[in-house]
Parts: sequence; structure tokens; C-alpha cells
Amino acid sequence: MIGRPKFVLASGSPRRVSLINQAGIEPDELRPANIDETPKRGELPRVCANRLAHAKAETALAGIGAGDEVYGAYLLAADTVVAVGRRILPKTELIDEAAQCLRLLSGRNHRVYTALCVVETRVRFKRLSTDELDAYLTSGEWRGKAGGYAAQGLAGAFIVKLVGSYTNVVGLPLYETVALLAGEGFPTHLGWTTTL
Repeated sequence: MIGRPKFVLASGSPRRVSLINQAGIEPDELRPANIDETPKRGELPRVCANRLAHAKAETALAGIGAGDEVYGAYLLAADTVVAVGRRILPKTELIDEAAQCLRLLSGRNHRVYTALCVVETRVRFKRLSTDELDAYLTSGEWRGKAGGYAAQGLAGAFIVKLVGSYTNVVGLPLYETVALLAGEGFPTHLGWTTTL
């Protein structure tokens, strides 16, 4: 599209790409930022999500030079943190980590924070039986997911109650994202029209 501003998503997450596409926005480029996402000692979940989103934005921005095709583009970075109280759950890579997270979440409320503009969603899991936990762990769907689960996948069957933004739990709060981009002047509805 001629004259349309460029848009860069500072993420390699297929979930974030899918969500931004759902809003009718196609990133011109993906610039995932490879940063250390380890929470700092004593760091609160909301603060951690903010810090990581900011670091991803800075890293992606630093990788765009003056001669780059997306120089001056709108840049969006986000980070999602799952927490039980003040305890931040990891993005699970090992089955033991996923099992530990799911046992902690079983039958409990937890919060999902996505920093973009901080968005909080409260989620309650059903009490998980040993069979449910084992079957989910066997699925492998927990791998790389904050808190060891994906609400848009099999673990959606564990969610008893969700207060707030469902798309936030998936990885990118669409309402807030589109409102933020529109507020900055990005033509968010341009992709909604088709030409025959």
C-alpha cells in the first residue's frame, strides 16, 4: 500500500502475529528482541512486564538503521508475565517446570500482565486432577508458554473464570493495542477494506 506508514512488531511470537493480524494489521517486519527475560530478585510482576517490554522495544529500535526500509516505522513491543501473588512464573522449557507451574495454578486465581500499556487479566483455573495434569504435560503445549499454558489451546479447558482481556492472556491485548496505535496516528483500519 503506497503511503501507508510502516509497522514493526518487536516479537517473533506466532501468537502475537496472529493477534495483530486478527485486528487487520499486517506487520511490515518482525524484529524479535533477544533479551534476558529473567525477573530481577524481588521484582514485582507488573514492574517486570514493563521492564521487559521496554527492553525489547529498545533492542529492536537499536537494530533499525537510518538506511533501513522500516526506519521511522511504528514499533510495538510487548511482554507477558503470569503471576500467582508476587511470584512470577517462568516461560516453561522443561516438563518439570511446566508441571510445577500447573500444580501451582491448579484451583487457584492468578494474574496475567502484558506490558504494552500494562494490562491485567485475572484468571481462575479449575482444580486439576493428576490425569488432566499428566495429559496436558504429555501434549507438549506448555513449552515456551508463560506459566506453562496457552489459553487458546488445550488449557482453555482449565479456565473457570476470566476477568479482563482474553487476548491479553493469549499474548497481546487487541483493544488496547489498536487504541494505542490509532492514538499515535497509525491507520489501524486501513487493512479492513478490500478492493475488487
